[in-house]
Amino acid sequence: MSEAPISDEVALRLGMAAHTLPETSVGELIDILHRVLGDKITKGKLAKLEVKDLQGALLATNAKKPVDVAVLEEALRFLRGETSIIPTPTPAPYQEGDMPRSVRVAVASNEGEQLDGHFGSCLRWLIYQVSPDEIRLIDVRPTLTSDSPLEKNAVRAEQIHDCHVAYMANIGGPAMAKLFKADIHISKHPDVVPAREALVPLQGVLAGTPPPWLAKLIGVPSQFQPS
Repeated sequence: MSEAPISDEVALRLGMAAHTLPETSVGELIDILHRVLGDKITKGKLAKLEVKDLQGALLATNAKKPVDVAVLEEALRFLRGETSIIPTPTPAPYQEGDMPRSVRVAVASNEGEQLDGHFGSCLRWLIYQVSPDEIRLIDVRPTLTSDSPLEKNAVRAEQIHDCHVAYMANIGGPAMAKLFKADIHISKHPDVVPAREALVPLQGVLAGTPPPWLAKLIGVPSQFQPS
């Protein structure tokens, strides 16, 4: 039996609830909810969930320990839609060549247009095209599918394979190796900041004297000469 598709709104609710529950990935939470709700997870079904339903399903999955009721209630507020979730930002149209001297940047994000996510646990990638004159959000890519049977780091790296730079709060060694292999440069920002604010220094580099790898990407002569 194939799994029924999950809407973007439900996917975001699942992501927020999974972050609330201890040691529970989005994929695990989906499996847990299938035990209670059947093969299709919808807003209507989530609205009827109770603490005892979620607790029972958690206990039946991989011998998990009981979860504090207050934590379960917080997770249920996300699942039921009772807690406000910052909406997913809307990308702007973009066609290749629209922005000369630009690079594509992935930003690990959990809420709004914040740079606040780790590589392995962010809820979505915000994809920006950045030029000396403009920062344009061109795509939003949920990471729900990264909890697939495939190796998670490889899946998340593939989600941003067309990007030249990735900004995130942090990243582990094996995941870093995946991005290096894909020729994606890494920029770590442990403090939560607006994504566009974090990208402003990159604009300055693009407008000034970019390093050789960046100059090659945007098609300008490199000012750095080997000694």
